[in-house]
Amino acid sequence: MSHFAKVGRVPGDPILGLMDAYRVDPNPAKLDLGVGVYKDARGLTPIPQAVKLAEQRLVDTETTKTYVGGHGDAAFGRLLLDLVLGTGNPLEAAGRAGATQTPGGTGALRLAAEFIASNLPGRGIWLSDPTWPIHETIFGGAGLKVGHYPYVDATNRLDVAAMIKALETVPAGDVVLLHACCHNPTGFDLGQDDWRRVLEVVKARELLPLIDFAYQGFGDGLEQDAWAVRLFAEALPELLVTSSCSKNFGLYRERTGALIVCAGDADKLTDVRSQLAFLARNLWSTPPAHGAAVVATILGDAALKAKWVEELDAMRQRVAGLRLGLVEALQPYGLAERFAHIGEQRGMFSYTGLSPEQVARLRAEFSVYMVSTGRANVAGLDFSRIADLAAAIAKVC
Repeated sequence: MSHFAKVGRVPGDPILGLMDAYRVDPNPAKLDLGVGVYKDARGLTPIPQAVKLAEQRLVDTETTKTYVGGHGDAAFGRLLLDLVLGTGNPLEAAGRAGATQTPGGTGALRLAAEFIASNLPGRGIWLSDPTWPIHETIFGGAGLKVGHYPYVDATNRLDVAAMIKALETVPAGDVVLLHACCHNPTGFDLGQDDWRRVLEVVKARELLPLIDFAYQGFGDGLEQDAWAVRLFAEALPELLVTSSCSKNFGLYRERTGALIVCAGDADKLTDVRSQLAFLARNLWSTPPAHGAAVVATILGDAALKAKWVEELDAMRQRVAGLRLGLVEALQPYGLAERFAHIGEQRGMFSYTGLSPEQVARLRAEFSVYMVSTGRANVAGLDFSRIADLAAAIAKVC
């Protein structure tokens, strides 16, 4: 008897599959625009100097490796609330906001999914079309009914009118997932007036917003990127926010994130956090400590924080420069206007507008790797390769 005889094979993750194909490609001019990590001019994902300094301090001063509590490192949670909601925000002062540390932003999404499924039975969740593919599997895997609202139109442009129209039909009380900034995978972000329109629909339909905040600092700046989160936190009694430290602190493999809850009062926050601790205990028991300690060390030290902000600003500006550089490099081919949106998008990702067939040709003929939808990780590009990429795109268009 084989216990595993009926176990089938799940298709591999397409992005991880791109990583494998890229590694074995012998072309020395190959270019990886698939995997969602920041890369520097050497093609490496660097460790910020502020992180290295914080880690050294921890090596010198850390006295224990015992477990952190169910909600994680308390200093990390407090300082992350300040980063997301603003220093001295009234919700924290009133005991209405709390952070539960999680294994990365993905862990925060999973914890949110389990909380919704177990404590808000019957609620569906609505995702943008398109969205990060893992959103689909996390919430579907938790047993939630997943719906979608349009986000980009057939011409690969942000379609706020269609988004609003769809949200106006979402069943009252359902959960709507919104991207705070640097929308993954499109790179198209809502403007402030757009956010206000979405907020009015959320209020009218009595929806629960879950804001995925994975790229704070990669859009327009730390404070600017938090604008929509703070708008919703100020205007609504209840809010969920998933925060990730993978990109902005370069802590990818340390799996450092948090689920932030804003509740109507301190007592209700305590109720919700008790549920989160219970759920987390059955998911991962307690979260990993190192990344959170690094973040707390940086945010709790003025000099280290200033160093980190400087490095984060440089990463953001570099990506913005790569976007504009690619559009400019397409000018001689008469394609600058067609791809002008790449320069207008924010964050690491771009919905380029390239078709699956064009993406396949880029890979086969030029060893340029990107997701078949045309989503490219602009942060994987380098200034020295922009002209080559522009020429390759011109060949397949």
